[in-house]
Amino acid sequence: MEQFTNDVRPWLLLSTLIYAIIGMLVFGGAFAIFNKLMPFSVRKEIEQDQNTALGVVIGSFLIGLSIIIAAAIH
Repeated sequence: MEQFTNDVRPWLLLSTLIYAIIGMLVFGGAFAIFNKLMPFSVRKEIEQDQNTALGVVIGSFLIGLSIIIAAAIH
């Protein structure tokens, strides 16, 4: 049984890294698309105008997107 465990571990690490990279790329791409679709500057609204409601909405969007990407990869 130990031989099987030693043979599988490198593949598990490699596949985990590959899926993590794919997930981050999809997440970053979706966030970039989200920023382009907004008719205003998200950064300006949150940083300069202190728009807390927009921060909460974007945070919710990012959490939901993360859950969807994790479920798709899993």
